[in-house]
Amino acid sequence: MRPLPVGEHGLLIELDSAEKAAALHAELLRRDAGGTLRWAGGGSRTASGGEIVPAARTVFLDGLADPRGLRAELASWDIPPHAAGDRPTVEIPVRYDGPDLDAVAALWDTTTDDVVRLHSGTEFHVAFCGFAPGFGYLTGLPEPLHVPRRATPRTRVPVGSVALAGPYTGVYPRSSPGGWQLIGTTGTVLWDPCREPAALLTPGTRVRFVPLETAR
Repeated sequence: MRPLPVGEHGLLIELDSAEKAAALHAELLRRDAGGTLRWAGGGSRTASGGEIVPAARTVFLDGLADPRGLRAELASWDIPPHAAGDRPTVEIPVRYDGPDLDAVAALWDTTTDDVVRLHSGTEFHVAFCGFAPGFGYLTGLPEPLHVPRRATPRTRVPVGSVALAGPYTGVYPRSSPGGWQLIGTTGTVLWDPCREPAALLTPGTRVRFVPLETAR
C-alpha cells in the first residue's frame, strides 16, 4: 500500500492488485459509515462534498480534513478481504448475440452455449467505474476466462453491448469506439441523468446477467 498526497485534502492510495483495491475501498466505506473518517467540510462525506473513488489498483480520497493523519494510520489497519456483502443484485437481461461470441468460445476452448452458461452463471461485482458515464468494470470471471482486447478496435460499438476484455465484463452505456469482445446486447439503461442515481451500476454493486428468454 502506497499512499500519496494530492493537494491539500486528497490522498491517492496505490495497491498491488485489484483485489486489494476492492478490499480497501470496502474498508474505507465501512469506516466512513461509522464516522471515523474526517472530512474537511465537517460532518458526513456527502454533506462535505468528500469523495472515495476506486480504480483498478488505486483508491482516491478527496476532501479529507487530515490526509497526513490518515496516511500515517493506514499501515496499522487490518483490512479483511473484499466480500460482496448484502447489497442487492442488479439483474441485466442479455441477448447473447454479439459478433465476437464465436471468437470468445474459441478462446475459452468451448461452445457458444457454454459461454452463455458460464457468463450468466457468474456473480459479478462492480470494481470501479470509468471510460464513460455509467460504465462499470465488472469482475468475477476466473483467470482462465480472461480474454484479450480485439487486435483492431471498432470505430463504433452499439449502445447496450455486453463485452469482455482482460478480467472485466462491461456494458457500453452509449455508442462509442471500443476494442472489447462483444458477446451480447441488452436494453437496460446504464446511465440516465433523470434518474437518481443516474448510474445503474456503482462500485460494489453485485450484477448477474440473465439470458433474455429467462430474464424477469
